Amino acid sequence: MSSSKSVFSQKKYHKEYFTNGQIKEEGWLLNTHKTAYWKFYYQNGNIKKEGHFKNNLETKYWYFYRRNSSKEKEGHFKKGTQYNWWLFYDNKGFVNHKCQLKNNQKNGYCLIYRNNKLIKASKFKQGKKIKEWTDFSSFRNENSLNDLRE
Repeated sequence: MSSSKSVFSQKKYHKEYFTNGQIKEEGWLLNTHKTAYWKFYYQNGNIKKEGHFKNNLETKYWYFYRRNSSKEKEGHFKKGTQYNWWLFYDNKGFVNHKCQLKNNQKNGYCLIYRNNKLIKASKFKQGKKIKEWTDFSSFRNENSLNDLRE
């Protein structure tokens, strides 16, 4: 007769606090790994970032905030690294630039805005700028708008 052991996963809600009593982070743990939805906070109580984990790595869509609660950036993670389109905000809450990222660095297009108007476009490869456009007819001639989708 053989015996077998089963390991049961245990999912529980976890909260951690700063020494001043303010919440620091909260979310789900599966055994000891962060999983599902999490929120992280500044010591002043404002939210710092929020998003999903899988196997202790950031995944899916995340939001990041400044200490004053204004949005800083938002975008996609895959297995703990930034990828796909990310939006970056100025201090007034407007999109400052949108960039395609891969492995935490700019890889693809970056669209730069001022006062909600597109003023410049750049193309990056592995974090290095390889081309820039300020004239949008030349940008359109050289690039398919389908390139901007992912």
